[in-house]
Amino acid sequence: MTTPRIRYAMVGGGRGAFIGAVHRIAARMDDRFELVAGALSSNPDVAQASAVDLHIAPERAYTSYEEMLRAEKERPDGVQVVVIVTPNHMHFPVAKACLEAGVDVICDKPVTRTLEEALELEQLVKSSGCFFGLTHNYSGYPLVRLARELVEQNKLGKLRVVQVEYPQEWLTEAADADNKQASWRTDPARSGLAGCLGDIGTHAFQLVRFITQQKVESVCADLSSFVDGRPVDDNVHVMLRFAEGAKGMLWTSQVAPGCENGLRIRVFGDKASLEWAQENPNELWFGELNKPRQRFTRRADFSSDIVAMGIRTPGGHPEGYLEGFANLYHDFAEVLGARKEGKTHELQSWLPGIETGVEGMRFINAVLASSKSNSAWTPLE
Repeated sequence: MTTPRIRYAMVGGGRGAFIGAVHRIAARMDDRFELVAGALSSNPDVAQASAVDLHIAPERAYTSYEEMLRAEKERPDGVQVVVIVTPNHMHFPVAKACLEAGVDVICDKPVTRTLEEALELEQLVKSSGCFFGLTHNYSGYPLVRLARELVEQNKLGKLRVVQVEYPQEWLTEAADADNKQASWRTDPARSGLAGCLGDIGTHAFQLVRFITQQKVESVCADLSSFVDGRPVDDNVHVMLRFAEGAKGMLWTSQVAPGCENGLRIRVFGDKASLEWAQENPNELWFGELNKPRQRFTRRADFSSDIVAMGIRTPGGHPEGYLEGFANLYHDFAEVLGARKEGKTHELQSWLPGIETGVEGMRFINAVLASSKSNSAWTPLE
C-alpha cells in the first residue's frame, strides 16, 4: 500500500529567497511531501507570481498566512503541515497561528527572535499536541550521526575538549541595500538582537549538543561588529563549560575572507578524538590515543540502521547539503506517520524540535549577556 504524500504549505520562500528552495528540494527528494499551498511573500504580487512558478493552484496561492489557514481549514484536502521559511521575526506569529489551528509545523532556525517567544511556543506545542520540527540540517548528515554514536558508545572515553567553528566571508564588507539576504539578517527588527550568532552560531551550538549530548552550563563570550554601522554582531568568540566537566570553544564569523561555509567540529576524550567538516562531509576522522588516525566514510555496512538510513548513494559518490537536509524531511515524515498511528518513532530523539529551539535561544541570551558584561561567565537560563 502506497503511503499518501504529506500535504504542506510554505510561508515565505518566494522569488528572491534562498532557503525556501532548499526546503522544497529536500522535501521532494524522497517524495514524502507535496507542496499544495502557500503564502510565499509579504508582497502580494510576489506571492502570486511565486505560486505560478511553483505550480500551486491559483485558489491556493494566498497573500497572507492568516488567510491561508482559514481557507485550508475548510478544505477536505487542506494542508497538514506548514513549513516556515520567513525571516526570523515572522517565525513566532506564523508558528503560533498554525499550532492554534492544530496544524503541524516545520520551521527554519532559529526558532524565534526571543527566548520569551520560544517558551510560549513550547507551551503551545505541548498543549496543541502538534508536531514541531526545527531544521538544523547538519544533524541530518550520516557521518554527524555516526559521530554521535561513537560518543554514545564511549569510543572517545570521557569528553574533555570540544572545539567548533563556523566562519563565512560573505558579510566582510557592508552589504548593498538591495541584497535581500543580507538586509534582513543585519536588521535587529527582523533577525533579532543576534546577527551572526543567531544565523550560524546556533548551527554550531546545535552541532555540539547533538554530537556530545552534553549540556552547556555557562558561557564566556565576546561579540564584535567589525563592519562600521552594523547594528548586530558579525563575529563571535565563546568559551563553553559543560555540565559533565568538558570545556569548549565556539567561534563563528561572517567576516572571515577566504571562508565560504567552514563549519568544523573536533571532540576530544581521554581515549580518542573525532573531527568532521561540513565542506568535506563524506569523511569523519577518528583518532585513538597512540594510534594512527582513521578515516571513516559513509558505509552502510559499518553503521547502525539509523546512520545507514541517511546514506543515499554508494560509497565514493559524494553527498552533501541537500541530502542532509532531505534526511531531516525523511525523518520528519517517518515521525509524522508514526504519530498518525498513535506510535512513537525511534527517530524522534534524533530530530531537532521545540526543545532544541528553546535551548538555542537560551544560548543566544547567555552569549549576549556575557558579552555585555565584559565577558563574564554567564549561565544558560
